Amino acid sequence: MWFGKGIFVYANQLEDELWSLLDFFIIRFYFMYFPLLRLLKVLVFAVAIFLFGLLPSYTYAETEELRPHTNNPILAIVDGEPLTLEDLKNAQIHDVMVRLHQIQSQVLKEAVLAKLTKNHPELKLENEVPLPSEDDIVRFYENTPGIKEMGTLEKMRREITEYLEKFFRNTYIEDRYQLAIKKGWAKVYLKPPLEFKLKAQLGTAKLWFDEDDGLTRKVFLLEYSDFQCPFCRRVQGTLNKLREQYSKEVQFGYRHFPLDFHKEARFMAESVECARDQGKFWELQKLLYVDSDSVSRAKLHQYAKKAGVKNARRFQTCLKERKYKERVLNDLKEGMKLGIRGTPTFILGTYDKDTRVVHGELMSGAVSEENFKQVIEKYLSTSRAEASLAQ
Repeated sequence: MWFGKGIFVYANQLEDELWSLLDFFIIRFYFMYFPLLRLLKVLVFAVAIFLFGLLPSYTYAETEELRPHTNNPILAIVDGEPLTLEDLKNAQIHDVMVRLHQIQSQVLKEAVLAKLTKNHPELKLENEVPLPSEDDIVRFYENTPGIKEMGTLEKMRREITEYLEKFFRNTYIEDRYQLAIKKGWAKVYLKPPLEFKLKAQLGTAKLWFDEDDGLTRKVFLLEYSDFQCPFCRRVQGTLNKLREQYSKEVQFGYRHFPLDFHKEARFMAESVECARDQGKFWELQKLLYVDSDSVSRAKLHQYAKKAGVKNARRFQTCLKERKYKERVLNDLKEGMKLGIRGTPTFILGTYDKDTRVVHGELMSGAVSEENFKQVIEKYLSTSRAEASLAQ
């Protein structure tokens, strides 16, 4: 019993001594290597931060397709600096992007509605899109500027019908699409291209309103046009309406952009510059657009006389010597620098009378009166606000 008890006591003493010895070494190790441990802790923390910093790039790579759409993506990283789409954009790229966005937007609306019709049958498009009536066709023909010059109602009927069918369908789709958005059934991330503004020098552009009439017009609509372009001819009626409506707030200007495949366009442009010498630019310009299909070089003097050009000999000499060949060519070159490739093209924006620069956006084709007004009002609202603050 004693022997067993003695061993038990000895074992307890030995255990206490071992724990004391272990405590000694732990404490000694802690104080001897504490700086090293702290350094190790800092290194581990730094490595963790570094790996965490790398994590977003891996996450982005794995989920890139699920990220919401951006209208200004990063295209490259150069010396650590991002190069975005906006850094590369010019007028031509912007024009393509606008057209692409219009297509994407329409296709997206139809795709959204197609997905929603299973759970929301009220969005179905089948047999519900209205067709254009005879009254719709006649009203469109009577009220659309320039369309009568393109042909009779019977000749234009098919094109008008196809246009109205497409218009009615797109309007119908838009109504149901907006309903889906309003109800919260879909969330759309597609965005239009960021606004792109050009700086266009007026150069020798012919202005519609007299700059010395005492009015301050801070918005400018600059037209680049071709006399043999059918869309240029069609838009003239729209421009006349805008000039009447915004006569006190918007200045209008004209520059030439004769296309190579329009053989008479360059001579027609030179002829109105010759008429400009005698104060009849706009009169001849109007006549040439009305009869652009039948105008030839040999008949230009006849149109000049009809426009009110008094000195026929002076006009013919100007035209024969091609006095304004370089002016027309310079208009063409300036337009190409801005990214213009077709006609008609318009630059609509703010106007600095002192520098003769238009700072605005590019619009292409036979732009509708409604679209022109929308952009004009946008710039005029800013101009009007600045005027009210100055008072």
